[in-house]
Amino acid sequence: MSQQGPLIVISHGERRASLVIPSCQSIFPVIDIDWSEASEGIELLQPAAVFVPTTEGAGGGLDRLADQLAAMQPYVPLIVADPEMPCPDNALPFSLLNGGIDRFDRRLNAALRVRTLHKTVLRRLASNPAVPRLPDSNPIGDATVLLIGRGAAYPTLSVAFGERLGVVGALSIEVAAKHLNARDLDGIIISEGFSQRVVDALLTVLAEDSRFRNLPIAVASGGSLANYDLPNLEVMSGEPYRVVSTFLPLVRQQAFEARLRRTLRSMDAGGLLDPRTGLLTLDAFHRELNSAIHQTRSSGANISVARFSLGQKHERSLFDAARTLSPLMRRMDFGTLETDGSIVVVFADADLRNAQMIARRLSSVMKHTTHSVKRAMRIDPQVALTASRSDDSVASLLSRLNEKARAAS
Repeated sequence: MSQQGPLIVISHGERRASLVIPSCQSIFPVIDIDWSEASEGIELLQPAAVFVPTTEGAGGGLDRLADQLAAMQPYVPLIVADPEMPCPDNALPFSLLNGGIDRFDRRLNAALRVRTLHKTVLRRLASNPAVPRLPDSNPIGDATVLLIGRGAAYPTLSVAFGERLGVVGALSIEVAAKHLNARDLDGIIISEGFSQRVVDALLTVLAEDSRFRNLPIAVASGGSLANYDLPNLEVMSGEPYRVVSTFLPLVRQQAFEARLRRTLRSMDAGGLLDPRTGLLTLDAFHRELNSAIHQTRSSGANISVARFSLGQKHERSLFDAARTLSPLMRRMDFGTLETDGSIVVVFADADLRNAQMIARRLSSVMKHTTHSVKRAMRIDPQVALTASRSDDSVASLLSRLNEKARAAS
C-alpha cells in the first residue's frame, strides 16, 4: 500500500487515527487533522486519501472538503463513515457497524488502486499528447448498475436509480447471472425477495470471481455482513432515495475506474480506440476499412458490414450500447459509433450468411442488456447488412449499407 502522501483522518476535537484504523499505522503514514485545519493541511500534505470517521462537528466542512479533493489530481479518495444525507458525490460511504472497521483496509486499497490507475493515465497522457484526452464529464453519466429483486421495493428502487444512471433489472438470480456475464457493470443492488441463504450464496460467488470482486454492491434488504472478500460491499436499508444517495459515490468511483481503463486501452492502441466506447474512432475506422477492402481485393476474400440503428440520440444509451458490443465482437472484426448514433461493424472473412448470424447474436445481446433513457424501454437495434464487391471503395460500400438501412426502416 505504498503511495505518495499520507492518509489524513479528519475529526472534530479529538485524535481518532490510532483508535479507528490501527491496522494502517505500520505500513501507511496516518495523520490526524481537526476540521478547522482541514483545508490548509490537505494543501500542505497532499494526501493519498482522506478518511472522515464521523461527520459530527463538520458543518459545511464536508462539502468544502469534497470540493477541494475533487479538484485535485490524481484522484484522492474521500471515505466517510456513516455519512448523513445528502452526501457529496465523491464521498465514499463506509459503515462502521457489524465489524465494518475490519474491512477498512480493503475499502482503502480498492480506492487507492483507482488513484494509482489515474496516476498512470495522467503520466502517459503527458508523454503522448496525440491520444484522446480523458472526458471531463461526471463518470456517473457512463454508469450502469444491475438491480436484482422481486419485492415491493424493486420498482421504487428502479425508478430512483433510473433517474440518475442506467439500470438493468433482473427478477431472478439466473437472469442476473446472464447480465453479469454479458456486459460490464458499475454496481449491483440486491433488493428484497430473496432469502438470506440465497443472498449469502450470491455474495460468495461474487467474492470468488475476480471480475466482480471489486464492484460496489449494495444489499438493500438489510441484514448483517459476513466476512466476504468484497471491499465495496455495503448494507443499505431505508428509503430508496437514501439507498441511491449513499450508493452513488461508490458507483461513480467504479465508473471512473472503467473510464481510466478504456483510456489506457486507447493509448495501447495508439489512440485509435475511442475511450468512451471501446470501438475505433471514426478516422481510424475509415482507414482500417480502406485497408480491409484493398486486402480482400487482392486475396479474393469477403468482408461484410453491418449497421445497427439504435433509435437513440442520448449519449449515455449510445455509449452503453457500444461498450456492450465492443467485447462481444470477434478479434478480427472492428467497428465504430457513427455521428448519427448508429454502430457500424465490419466482419472480416465473412459472407452475408455468416455475417447475418453474427449480427443477430450481437443484436440480441444489446436488446436484452441495454436500456434506453426511458427505463421501461429496451433498445431494439435495426440491422442492415451488405457485403463488399470487387470494385468497392469505402464510400461506395458505406453508401450501399446506408441505402439498405433506410429501406429497412
